Amino acid sequence: MQKHQYEVVVVGAGGAGLTAALYASKTASTAVISKLYPTRSHTGAAQGGIGAALANTEEDHAEWHAFDTVKGSDYLGDQEAIDFMAEEAIDAVLELEHMGLPFSRNPDGTIAQRPFGGHTNNDTGKPVRRACYAADRTGHMILQTLYQQSIKNKVKFFDEFYVIDLLIVDGKTAGVIALELKTGEMHIFQSKTVIIATGGHGRVWEITSNAYSYTGDGVALTLRRGIPAEDMEFFQFHPTGIHKMGILITEGVRGEGGVMINGEGERFMERYAPTVKDLASRDVISRAMYLEIKDGRGIDGKNYLYMDVTPDVVNHYAEIDDRKNPDGSPYRVTADEILSKLPDIIDFCETYIGINPIADPMPVQPTAHYAMGGIPTNKYGEVVVDEKDTVLPGLYAAGEVACVSVHGANRLGTNALLDLIVFGKYSGLKAAEYSAREPFPDLPKDPAAFAMQQLDSIRNSNGNENMIEIADEMKKVMFEHVGVFRVEEGMQIAVDKVRQLKERFKEVRVDDKGLKFNNNLIEAWELSNLLDIAEVTAVSALARTESRGAHSRDDYKKRDDKKWLKHTLAWMENGGVRLGYKPVHITNYKPKDRSY
Repeated sequence: MQKHQYEVVVVGAGGAGLTAALYASKTASTAVISKLYPTRSHTGAAQGGIGAALANTEEDHAEWHAFDTVKGSDYLGDQEAIDFMAEEAIDAVLELEHMGLPFSRNPDGTIAQRPFGGHTNNDTGKPVRRACYAADRTGHMILQTLYQQSIKNKVKFFDEFYVIDLLIVDGKTAGVIALELKTGEMHIFQSKTVIIATGGHGRVWEITSNAYSYTGDGVALTLRRGIPAEDMEFFQFHPTGIHKMGILITEGVRGEGGVMINGEGERFMERYAPTVKDLASRDVISRAMYLEIKDGRGIDGKNYLYMDVTPDVVNHYAEIDDRKNPDGSPYRVTADEILSKLPDIIDFCETYIGINPIADPMPVQPTAHYAMGGIPTNKYGEVVVDEKDTVLPGLYAAGEVACVSVHGANRLGTNALLDLIVFGKYSGLKAAEYSAREPFPDLPKDPAAFAMQQLDSIRNSNGNENMIEIADEMKKVMFEHVGVFRVEEGMQIAVDKVRQLKERFKEVRVDDKGLKFNNNLIEAWELSNLLDIAEVTAVSALARTESRGAHSRDDYKKRDDKKWLKHTLAWMENGGVRLGYKPVHITNYKPKDRSY
C-alpha cells in the first residue's frame, strides 16, 4: 500500500478542482486526485457562458448581478456570499483572459457578452448582456486553460484514482484513501488539507444532462464521515434537454433569440414571464413547460416542446420585442451568425437527432441538470458541520459539490462556471494558508480499513441482485416523484422505494472479482453513493412543505417565508436520515415576490 504526502490534496479535476489546485500550488505542495483525466471532466460540457458584470456592451453592475442571483435563488441564497461572488466575478473573468482563455470578442476587442435567463437591468427589468462566452464551448475552454496553467505550476496529478474515504483524526482533516484503477491497489494520501471538488449527482434521475461520472462521490464521502449535506431537496431541472436523451441545449440559444414554442405554435412564455419571456430563469421555464404539456399543448400531444432558433422566427420575435443590438440598431441574425455562435449545439442536434437547428425547431424537455445543495461551506470554501457553521479544520469544498450557498433554491445560468472559479480560487488560497501554519496530522492506525470494508462488502457479495436494475428503478422513481413537480404521496413513495433498493443493494452481484481495471466494482460503489444521495434528497424534499425555486409542490403551491426561510441540513445516522435547519443570511435584499 503506497503512501503519499502533500500539503494540499484536491479531489476532482474539473473547473473547481483545477482552480483550487492552481492557487494552492503557488505556495504549497499540491496533488490532484481524479477518477477521470482532467480534460474529460464535466466542466467541459458547460456551453453558454460565465457571468460577470463587465459592462462591455451595455450598462451593468455587480450589484445588479447580486440581486438577480438573490432573486433567482428565491431568497434562499446567503446574501453575503452572493455579494462576494458577484464582486469577485469581474476579476475572475479577467484573470481567465490573462491566462489565455480564447473568449469570443466584440469588434473593439473586448470580451463579448450575451443575455442569459434571469440576468436583468435592475432599473428597466429587461435582459442584460452579462454572459461572457467562448462560442458555445465556454466550459471546455475554461477546463483546457486551467489544466495548462496547473501543469505549468507543477501540480502533481493522479489520474484514474478513485477516492473511497476521507480521513479525519481528532476532528481535523488528515488525508484521503484512493483506489488506483490500473492496479487495484489502495493508496494513502496524507495531507494537511483536502479540497473536495467532485461535482454533482445528476445520475440520480432518469433523464439528465450530466455525464455518467456524476455520481455524487464527494457528498457521499462526507455523509459517511458524519458531515451533513445542505439543501439537497433543491436540484435544478434545465428546461432544454434534447427530448428523451437529456443532452443539454444551452441557454445561450435563448440568449441569441431562440423562443419556446408549444404544440399549437404559440410562444407560450409570454403567459408565465411577460417581461423577460424566454429569458426567465430555468425553474420558471421548466414549470411552464410542464404545465403546457399537462394541459395538452405538447408537440403532437406528447411530452416535449420546441425551442426555435431558426433565423426567420428569431427575427420575427426580435421585432415584436423591439430587441436592440448594443449600438441601438434592431437585433437581426443570419444563419451564418447562428452557426458561428452555436456550432456545438448545431452539431449535437444533427448528430443525435438528425435536426439542423438553423432550419428546424429542436424538440426539448426538462432534464436533471444541477445540484444547488451539497457539502456546506462558507464563502472561503471551508466546510462547516452544524447549524452554527462550525468549521472542520483542513477540509474545503468547491464547485457543484459544495453548498456555499450562492444558488439557494435555483441557480441562474452562467453562475455555475463563476462558482467554480471564485470559490475554487478561495478554497485553494485558504487551504494553502492553513497548510503553512499547521503540521502534518497523524494518520489512524489502519487508515484504509473503512475503504477496504466498503469495497470488500461489494466484491465478496454472493447475492443475486443486478446493479443495473437497481439503478434503473432508482432513477425512474426519483424522476417521477422527486422531479419538476412534487407531492407528499409521491415523495413518500420515492423514500420507501429508495430504502428498499438500499436493502437490495446489500445483495448486489459483482461478476468481476479481480483487481485491475475493475469497472464493475467501481460502478457498484458509485451506485451506493447515488442511493445514499437519493434518500437524503427525497427525505429533505418531503419535509419542506412549500414551493420555492426548483422545489415545486402541487400540494403546497406557495413559498412560505415564515416557516421555511431556512437551509436544510441532513445527516445520515442510525440507518436513516436526521434533519436539522439553519437560517439564511439576509443582508441587503428582503424577501418579496419574484416576478419576471
